[in-house]
Amino acid sequence: MSETSDVLPFVALVVMEATGAGEPLFQENVVLVHAPDETSARQRVERRARDAETDYLNDQGQTVSWRLKAIVDVKEAEDTDLGRDADLYTRHFRDWAAYERVEPLLSREE
Repeated sequence: MSETSDVLPFVALVVMEATGAGEPLFQENVVLVHAPDETSARQRVERRARDAETDYLNDQGQTVSWRLKAIVDVKEAEDTDLGRDADLYTRHFRDWAAYERVEPLLSREE
């Protein structure tokens, strides 16, 4: 990566998992990294996620551990000019009912 023109924006979906205080809690992150290619982008995403892993004591004195659960997807941003309004990430699916079951923000629209 000698010049900034050699890098492209990549978007990744990363799932982190918290354990240690009852049932697991999952967090989905949309991550933006800049890299020359998808392999390098995936490595950057994993490094960021591993750096975010942590352990701490909650207010009940239980150790909570946040760990990388999965890197769901890494792909070049739909629009690479991020200096204006842009589409960053698109994915397709067929099962709307399954999506409704896992997407809590949809209930706000009702």
